[in-house]
Amino acid sequence: MTLAPLPFPSDSAGWAAFASERPADRIARVHEIDARLTSEAELSTAARLELWNDADIALAEALSEAYVVSEAHPDSEVREIAESQVQAVESLSAARLLNRELWSSFADASTDGLDEDQARLLSHLLRDFRRGGVELDEADRERARHLADRDTALSLAFSRNIRDGRREITVPAEGLAGMPQDFIDAHPADAHGLVTLSTDYPDLMPTRDYAHDRATRVALVSAYNDLAWPENDAILAELLDVRAERARLLGYADWAGYETETRMIGSGAEIPAFLSRLDDASRPATDAEYPILLERLRRDIPDADVVSIADFWYLLGAIKREQYDVDAQLVRSYFPFERVVEGVLDVTGRLLDVEYVPVDVPAWHSDVQSFDVVRGADRLGRIHLDLHPREGKFSHAACFPLAPGVAGRVLPEAALLCNFSRGLLEHDEVVTFFHEFGHLVHDILGGRQRFARFSGVATEWDFVEAPSQLLEEWAWDADVLASFSANADGEPIPADLVARMRTADAFGRALEVRRQLGHASVSYHLHVDRPADLQAETERLYAASSPVQPLGGLHSYAGFGHLTGYGACYYTYQWSLVIARDLLSGFEAGLMDPETARRYRTEVLERGGSRDARDLVEAFLGRPSSFDAYREWLAGE
Repeated sequence: MTLAPLPFPSDSAGWAAFASERPADRIARVHEIDARLTSEAELSTAARLELWNDADIALAEALSEAYVVSEAHPDSEVREIAESQVQAVESLSAARLLNRELWSSFADASTDGLDEDQARLLSHLLRDFRRGGVELDEADRERARHLADRDTALSLAFSRNIRDGRREITVPAEGLAGMPQDFIDAHPADAHGLVTLSTDYPDLMPTRDYAHDRATRVALVSAYNDLAWPENDAILAELLDVRAERARLLGYADWAGYETETRMIGSGAEIPAFLSRLDDASRPATDAEYPILLERLRRDIPDADVVSIADFWYLLGAIKREQYDVDAQLVRSYFPFERVVEGVLDVTGRLLDVEYVPVDVPAWHSDVQSFDVVRGADRLGRIHLDLHPREGKFSHAACFPLAPGVAGRVLPEAALLCNFSRGLLEHDEVVTFFHEFGHLVHDILGGRQRFARFSGVATEWDFVEAPSQLLEEWAWDADVLASFSANADGEPIPADLVARMRTADAFGRALEVRRQLGHASVSYHLHVDRPADLQAETERLYAASSPVQPLGGLHSYAGFGHLTGYGACYYTYQWSLVIARDLLSGFEAGLMDPETARRYRTEVLERGGSRDARDLVEAFLGRPSSFDAYREWLAGE
């Protein structure tokens, strides 16, 4: 059976209808399904589960489509329509888990004759009902519904303010000293000798990497760290209160306890224990690395007494250039944007035994490139690449599902929303591209599940980053990079330069882990402690997490977009990285070894969420996951 991809409109009126009518139609379909579930007593448990799956498909389609449109469509009115539908779908999803008639149609059903997949779905479903608050009395159920709706509304507003919060600064033209020539050419001075820089990634990242003038770096990083402030200050404070009350109402000590129940880590109390383990593992290398950074800063600023976050990337680049012979500007000359896109498609295609076939179809913006993912004559899914910044668009880099893959019913689709330059890419951006593409292929290859609940990246949320972090390794392999890189003379990046890059990458690795430790600490403690002064506590947590200090008096929490989706659980990134480094040990025969790649594809990616993450890892490695590979990587071994 050939499954049809999503039909995208080709004009503004069509997109407005797409953003409103399709979600509304699916919401209506869910109401019809729920009416059957609560009225047709003769239905078997298996039949009920199939109906619930029908509703899951409808909800996932409505939410995913509306969410992408709300984050990516160039028309603000269309984005607003889509955002309202996201709110409606989320509200319906929460309300269903408070519906006692729906709950009883499963809680009282016979489990006789269920197969493994059906039993897994029923178990997860009953857990969802309990976590939704269905067992509360009527007044508390109504309060739980209100809090869930408020969480959604606040989260959407928080994200919208970040998306629309782009800032600009002006600096003297001489403030661009050290910047690549193509960057300088693209940023001409005005009549007053001033250059405008924005907080968009194509300006932010090169500036923090290359600008010799510390004042320029500080000014732009400061603007970025005040993104969406003051707008998000009151929003975040209320969101934290809403989540704390919701957790208590549902029987949990705090929001971290609520979130971690369904994750590999198991409990909220394990988060600080894990962060302490990261602290211990990274401290020796950090103690060795930081004095080198400070000494290098003092060569430029003799009286400097601390390295700030505005100095961090610049100093790493300087040290790697001077001590490891790795010039980041030379490295970027090998990575024109178009060649990187072609390279990521080629490398992952060979690795995963798929081909990406361009398709000429309408999309929400002319920048979007769409591809069918095929293997032989079999179309596995469709992907959409939206890779450059623009006003009103999601301002970071992420993979967004569009259609939940269900075997024989729904073709999986997903989109990358990124903010890359149209010219040369930093190697860090190449790594980011591989990372996000890892989510994309996971979503497509894992999109042939029987039940939408387990489709694509629907694994435990603290495992979901592992496949994408694993794929980053391909961006550090000399043969892989040589296959698509090319400088202005058409020459690929030399293997000896890549070898030096890999050696240099070990320097600063522990300090980067400390930076991630800061993010994770902020994520956890803001949710659990709910400090009265968000600014002071956020600054304190970052200052305590790393010797590289935050810029004082700023409000980075207001632009910390992961506080909505990841909540108290930003620890996920390092937890997943522990697993990713261990998964890499399974590729001893080589990153492009066909048999290893086949086992990884079939045992991990193609399983989606149909098995527990621990089982996926053990099936591929032949043993439980270990911390050892991460510890060795952190030590530079």
